[in-house]
Amino acid sequence: MTMAETVSSEEIQMRRSDFGLRLKNSMDKYGPLCVGIDPHRKLLTDWGYNVDADGAELFAMRMLQAANGRAAAVKFQVPMFERYGSKGFAALERVLYAARQMEIITIVDCLHGGLPTTISAIADAYFKPGAPMLADAITLLPYYGARSLQGVINDALNNSRGVFVASLTSNQEGASMQTAIRQSGEYKGKTVAYGIASTAQKFNKGINGMGSVGLIIGATIGQWIDDSGVDPAKFTGPILSPGYGWQGAEAKDLRTVFKGTKGNVLVTVSRFIAAHGPDIASLSQATEAIALDVRQALMEATQEGADETEDDAE
Repeated sequence: MTMAETVSSEEIQMRRSDFGLRLKNSMDKYGPLCVGIDPHRKLLTDWGYNVDADGAELFAMRMLQAANGRAAAVKFQVPMFERYGSKGFAALERVLYAARQMEIITIVDCLHGGLPTTISAIADAYFKPGAPMLADAITLLPYYGARSLQGVINDALNNSRGVFVASLTSNQEGASMQTAIRQSGEYKGKTVAYGIASTAQKFNKGINGMGSVGLIIGATIGQWIDDSGVDPAKFTGPILSPGYGWQGAEAKDLRTVFKGTKGNVLVTVSRFIAAHGPDIASLSQATEAIALDVRQALMEATQEGADETEDDAE
């Protein structure tokens, strides 16, 4: 093997681990909070903004200011911009640019999925140099088969980006499908969610530290997580967890679902923070308060797992 080939291999490995490393550094610095930027119609009205692309953009810019230096990442809910057509997408492009200038890690919650030949175009939109909506990571739906995402995941990793794959979502309607037993294939006899999590974990194998391929695991799923067969404590990529606050999950739910995890859970909170707007000072205070609550709950979840491990060893 030549030196050029060795360097090339090392560079590729660095790219494929880059997002996970950057996100972990941000989480270590600011805590495990991701501020959701979801310009709901009601929030725009409550803030006194127009319910249009301009209002969504103004809303997003203020949420960015509140998150800056107080949260590990921000997440943009694409349908909230898409509803305004081309003007909404233009607004999303501008707020993503603003986030990059502020050096905030961005997650675009677009939940794409489909045939490999179709979703390969996603890399041009979000991952590649000069992409119009360049983001650090996006969310994906695996229900064309988890392997259908392999191409777009590799595109993300090779461009120093990451993905979050929906596995156990925070809506109750998803439980029956996600805990259904697979009838064939590599994970026959296991649940759908287990197969998704295991496929995602393969991309993180051999990565020193937190991987760049993550899962979406809702904070509200404590009642059925055992039925899924998925153990978040064994996953080494980042876990994006919606459901805290407005959707009903509390600190005790974070401790239940994420017991034994090791600093790789990123809790997303949106309306619970946005309800304090549009005043920047109030938004900032709410962000700081929730960040502290989330950090404490996840520290306790990690400790509970460590205590159980010690008990088992005795």
